[in-house]
Amino acid sequence: MEQLILGVGTRLQHTQYGPGVIVGVRLATYLITFINDGIKEIDKTDPKLEEIIPENVTIELETTSEVEKSLLKILRLWSDTSEIVKLGDRWKGGTMLLQPQDKTQKAKEIPMDIFFHKIVMLRDRLRVMEQQINAHKILTDEEKVNLQQYVTRIYGTLTTFNVLFKNKEDWFVGDKS
Repeated sequence: MEQLILGVGTRLQHTQYGPGVIVGVRLATYLITFINDGIKEIDKTDPKLEEIIPENVTIELETTSEVEKSLLKILRLWSDTSEIVKLGDRWKGGTMLLQPQDKTQKAKEIPMDIFFHKIVMLRDRLRVMEQQINAHKILTDEEKVNLQQYVTRIYGTLTTFNVLFKNKEDWFVGDKS
């Protein structure tokens, strides 16, 4: 890779992780979202990286407003694809049984992979909503912060489902206070 800093939105190919898009630029690394492996921090000089479509190539780091614009562009380009998140090994092939208190009523059995897929879709849609809030042109900063607080609380409510995820970086994270 060249000495220039690739910008947010650059599409890359990594020999180990496959196709991805730069979502963050740090001093020595790129934060890259890979279709099959989620977000990984990769050294800028990693020889396994190959740029496909460069975006926002600069000699300096990106500013916040440039990052927001690039993220919105990425969301529009990749909106029909969702991140592939791995189900914890102990749940593979399992089922979830919802048993009513009234034993005369029938229990509901749901395959774990279907339930897990719905949880991942919920998380993906929350992330898109969060980006739309941040990029909204009419909302004031105060309104954006108020809406973001609700999104954070939703993530906090969903932490119960973290037990389903194989990798800790895929977990829901709520308010840490």
